[in-house]
Amino acid sequence: MKQSQGAVSFWVFLYLGAGSCGSGAVQGPGRGRVRVCVCAEGQSSAPLPPGLSGCRRCPALRRRCRGRAEAAAGAMLAARGRRVACAVSGGVDSAVAALLLRRRGYQVTGVFMKNWDPLDEQGACSVDRDCEDAYRVCQKLDIPFHQVSYVKEYWNEVFSDLLKEYELGRTPNPDILCNKHIKFNYFLHYAMDNLGADAIATGHYARTSLEDEEVFQQKHTKRPQRLFRNRFEVRNTVKLLQGADLFKDQTFFLSQISQDALRKTIFPLGDLTKSFVKKIAAEHDLHHVLKKKESMGVCFIGERNFEKFLLEYLEPQPGNFVSIEDKKVMGRHKGWFLFTIGQRARLAGLKDAWFVVDKDVSTGDVFVAPTGDHPALYRDLLRTNRVHWIAEEPPAELVRDKMMECHFRFRHQMALVPCVLTLNQDGSVWVTLVKPAKAITPGQFAVFYKGDECLGSGKILRMGPSVYTLQQGKTREESPKKEEIDKIEPAT
Repeated sequence: MKQSQGAVSFWVFLYLGAGSCGSGAVQGPGRGRVRVCVCAEGQSSAPLPPGLSGCRRCPALRRRCRGRAEAAAGAMLAARGRRVACAVSGGVDSAVAALLLRRRGYQVTGVFMKNWDPLDEQGACSVDRDCEDAYRVCQKLDIPFHQVSYVKEYWNEVFSDLLKEYELGRTPNPDILCNKHIKFNYFLHYAMDNLGADAIATGHYARTSLEDEEVFQQKHTKRPQRLFRNRFEVRNTVKLLQGADLFKDQTFFLSQISQDALRKTIFPLGDLTKSFVKKIAAEHDLHHVLKKKESMGVCFIGERNFEKFLLEYLEPQPGNFVSIEDKKVMGRHKGWFLFTIGQRARLAGLKDAWFVVDKDVSTGDVFVAPTGDHPALYRDLLRTNRVHWIAEEPPAELVRDKMMECHFRFRHQMALVPCVLTLNQDGSVWVTLVKPAKAITPGQFAVFYKGDECLGSGKILRMGPSVYTLQQGKTREESPKKEEIDKIEPAT
C-alpha cells in the first residue's frame, strides 16, 4: 500500500505544485478524476467526498501537512532562480525530465543536439522529425527551445573513432563516447557559457550521490587531464548510482563522463520506472512522444543495412569464413570489420546457423562455430586500456591491494558478472571473471560496479584464451602421455 500511496502523493504534487495543501485531483484507475489526501502516509488513498479536504479527513496529519507544504513552497520559491538546461531528444524520457524540472520551479530551457547531418544520406536518420518533436514538447511545457549543432565535433571525436576501431577489428560503442564528448562536454559548456545555466539535465535512468540542491552549489571548473587525478584535489566526489529501474538503468552509457560534468548534472528520472514515466507523459498530453518507438542504437545508422552503411566509409577487405574446429573454409566475406563476436554469420548454401567466435585481422579470416553456445565464445580473462574512474581514481582498495573484487558488464542490460581487477602501472586493468562469459568483444567497454555504484569503465583491448582453446591445449598435453602408456602396456 505504501508504494501506491507514495505514487499518489507524487501525482498530487505534480497537479497542485508546492505550496498547496489538503487534497488534489488525480486520474484514478478506471474511475475518472478523484480527490485524495496529500499526506497519504499510513492513510488510505480512497476517494474523498466532494468538498472535503485531505487534512480534514486525517486531522492527526494536519500540522505535518501544513509544514510540508510550507517547506515545499519555500523550495519552489528558491528554485525560481535556478536555471537548468535540459537535453531534449524528441523522446518520452527527455520530455518527462523537462516536465518534472518545470514542475519543481526551475527555469528550464530545452536544448536539442544535432549530431549527424542527414544531407546526401539515403538512410533512415530521423533527426529532423526528432527536432520537431522536441520543439513541440518545449511549446507544450512553455519553456524556451534551442537547437545546437555538434555535427563537426561528433564526426571528429565519435564517428572517426568508430571507423578506426572497426578497421582494427574491434567493435566500438559510440553511445558511450557520445555521452563523454558531446552531451557531457560540449553541451555542458554551451549550457554554462551561452545559456547561463546553473546545471544541466538529461532523461537518463541514473542517479548521483548529490541532492538536486547540492548540484547548484557545485563550482564548474575544468581541470587538466592527467594519468590519475590528485586524490586531494577533489574532495567529496560525486558517485554515479544505478537508476531505481534496474532494467532501464543507463549508467552503462554514462561510465566515461567526467567528475566535473557529474557534479553539475541532474537526472530527474533516476528514481522512477519507465512505466511510471509513460503514465506521467500520458497524463500531461505528451502523446506525440509517448507513441514513438523507443530509439535503439545509433541515430545515423537507423534502420538501414549496417553492412552497406559501413562499406560507404571503409574499403572492402575480402576474406574467408573459417571453421574454428577443423579450419575448413566455409565461405567468403567482404571485410572482418562487418562482424562482431557472437553474431550470426550467414553462410551461402548452408541452412544451419553458424556464429562468429573470433577474427584474425592479419589474415582477414573470420572464425565461425556451428552453435551459438560453442566453448570458443566463452572467456574468463580480458585486459582494458586505461580505466576511467568516476569518483575515486583509482579506488583506494585497488591502489592498496593491487586487486579488487567487483562486478562488470560489457553490454547494456546484461547480468552483472563477478570479477577480480588487477591494476597495471599504466592505469589499465586485467579482469579475471569468476566464471567464463559469452561473446566478450574487443572495442566494447568493460563497465565496473560495486553495489549500486558505477565505478567507471575501460575499453576491452585484449582477451585471454577461450574455453575451447584451453580444452584443445589440454587434449594435446594428454595425448603424448597416452602414447607413452600404450608403448609400455599395449592394449589387449
